[in-house]
This record gives sequence, C-alpha cells and structure tokens, in this order.
Amino acid sequence: MARSVPLLWALLPGLAALEPLSVGLAIGVASALTGYLSHPRFYCNYVECCPRPGQRLNASALKAQLDNRLFGQHLAKDVVLKAVLGFSNNPSPKKPLILSLHGWAGTGKNFLSQILAEQVHPAGLRSKFVHLFLATLHFPHQDQVKLYKEQLQNWIRGNVSACPSSVFIFDEMDKMHPGVIDAIKPFLDYYEEVDGVSYRKAIFIFLSNAGGDLINKAAFDFWSSGKRREDIQLKDLEPLLSVGVFNNKNSGLWHSSIIDRNLIDYFVPFLPLEQRHVKMCVRAEMTARGYAVDEKIVQAVADEMTYFPKEQKIYSDKGCKTVQAKLDIHEDFVMRDMKARA
Repeated sequence: MARSVPLLWALLPGLAALEPLSVGLAIGVASALTGYLSHPRFYCNYVECCPRPGQRLNASALKAQLDNRLFGQHLAKDVVLKAVLGFSNNPSPKKPLILSLHGWAGTGKNFLSQILAEQVHPAGLRSKFVHLFLATLHFPHQDQVKLYKEQLQNWIRGNVSACPSSVFIFDEMDKMHPGVIDAIKPFLDYYEEVDGVSYRKAIFIFLSNAGGDLINKAAFDFWSSGKRREDIQLKDLEPLLSVGVFNNKNSGLWHSSIIDRNLIDYFVPFLPLEQRHVKMCVRAEMTARGYAVDEKIVQAVADEMTYFPKEQKIYSDKGCKTVQAKLDIHEDFVMRDMKARA
C-alpha cells in the first residue's frame, strides 16, 4: 500500500473535517482508486508493455493480414502462419523461433516481417520491443567485425532481459560481413538460459536476396513444365536454399554455425511476382490512398514495370517495389478522375 501514501496525504486536509465513518470511506475509495490506477492492465493502456507470459497470437487476425496484404506468396503465407502460431501456442519452446526469408527485392520479405512484428507487438516497427538491423547501416566496416559482434550480443541480451518476446529483424543479410551473425548463435541454440537469460520466447527473422536466383529458376522450371505456381511446395525449394546460402560467399550466412547447427527453423522462399500479382499491389496501394480502383491505371502501372525472362516476360524484376513511385506519376490523373466523378 506504499503507493497510496502520496494520494492519501493529498486528501488529509479535507479528511480532517469529516466524520470518522466518512474518513474511513474516503480512505477506502482512495486506496481502491490508487490500486486501480497502478494495475498493470490500466498502465499498459498508455505505455507499451511486453506481452504477458502465455499470451497468444490472434490466429485469424494474422491470417487475414497475410491474405489481404501479401500477394503471390502462397508458400511464405502457409509456412510462416503455421510456424508462428505453433511457436506462440507452445508454452515452453526449446529455442527461439528463427525464420530466414529469401527472394528477390520487392517480393514481400520486409512486408511479411512487418506484419508479423505487428501481430506480436501492435506498434510494429515502432515498438520498443521490435528491433531492425540493416547490414549496410549497422555493420558497414569489415575491420570492425569483432566490435559489432560484442555490441550485438550486448544489445540482444539487454533487450531480451527487458522483454522475453522481443522480435529481431536482420535485413540485407546478403550484405552482412561473414561471421557477424554467428555472434548470436548461443542465443539461438537449445539452451534453457545463457548467463541467466532465457531467449526461448524471442523471434529472429533474417531477410536476404541470397538464394533468389535459385528460387526464380525453380519457379520458371515449374512454369515451363506446365505446372501451376501454387503447386510448388516447400520441399521443392528449402533444401536448395539451405545449401545455396551456406555456400554463398556473398551472404552473411556463409559457412555460418547457425546453419551448420540446424538452428534456422525454416528457409522461407519468396517466389518472383507475375503481372497479376503486381496488379494486386497497385489495387491495394490505390485503396490505401483512398482512391477508387481504376483498372486503366492499374494496367498502366503494371505495363510500366519490366519483366523477365527476356523472351517470355513472366516475372517482374523488381516485384512490387516500385509500385508506389510509379503510381505517384499517375496521381494527378487519379485526382482529376475522382473530382469528375464527384
């Protein structure tokens, strides 16, 4: 009841003029009010709190976000949904959840990691419990790898101590200096605790363009043989990715002990996007801006993208990455059209 003292002292001048019964009632009300205000649930309405132990993700909300915002990635949706929900529902996981997302730029890797972060911590990338590392920004110099490793260990240790369900996103893994990421290997392994800290509730996500060529070739081979894109399964790509990334000298996971120890739970392939998927991105962006979807604009933006292979022109070479910029060019036309309809 120590927290009640300041409030009670503030009430004392008024309490002195009351009858004993009134004084007792006032003290009871003040104590109850102070207890309510100091309750964690009330506090967390105004200040971001780490999720309570045992708090689970909303499965239907996560699925809806993936269905409505991520296009052309049936494999990534299925794998991540099952992996994350299984991890969330496990009261005592043996290790952190580790996902490695691979594919060309613009295919949705960053988008998916943002959606996942928002489901774990509603503030998403703005949350103090979600941490984004960019290889070219945070680990730029080859001659400072030893320093980066020490800083990274200290940073992760401190943040997981503050919130066990912290989310760590490492972008541009294909540009990270080999050896840096191995600094966190002890935190990813099957240890109950490391120096008194448990990392088993944390989530680590690696994003990389490495392996994109392997994924694109496999997708094209399916197309060439007349098979449906949606028939591609994880088993068709994951073995190629794990070996290819491990042996890729231009990857931060080159000969990494994290792969060697089989600590990555899933290598998640992001397929190259076809024009129909680019159109989905354009429609979603128009809707997000409050515009009525105009199929002429949708087609115009999709036609301005470049596609590969050179002969067949099936896949967008930038995915949906430049959709926003290209839609900006058509914004004046869209606004005039909206005014005309009004």
